Amino acid sequence: MNLTISGHHLEVTPALREYVLTKLDRVTRHFDQVVDINVLLSVEKLKEKERRQKAEVTLHVRGRDIFVEQAHEDLYAAIDQLMDKLDRQVCRHKDRLQEHHHASAKRLDGNA
Repeated sequence: MNLTISGHHLEVTPALREYVLTKLDRVTRHFDQVVDINVLLSVEKLKEKERRQKAEVTLHVRGRDIFVEQAHEDLYAAIDQLMDKLDRQVCRHKDRLQEHHHASAKRLDGNA
């Protein structure tokens, strides 16, 4: 699994990197077939009062890319909400991949 954590208009500190990694553990625990993860943390300076922190994740799994973004005043809160959204989408993707068909009774018998 390739992991890229980058910052736009901010420096990614070791504490931020570690926080993102611990949050990503929950996602990778639910679904282990992740090929590539790109995390982008950014600060948008709209006005002096409205500094908005934004976190984005692009998760590449076999056959699909999952993109999630979340903005908040606090970057850690944005990361929390982002990982909740990502976890829901990954679980939904995993459910779609699982086969929901059951073998018929004739084939289970073995004598038929």
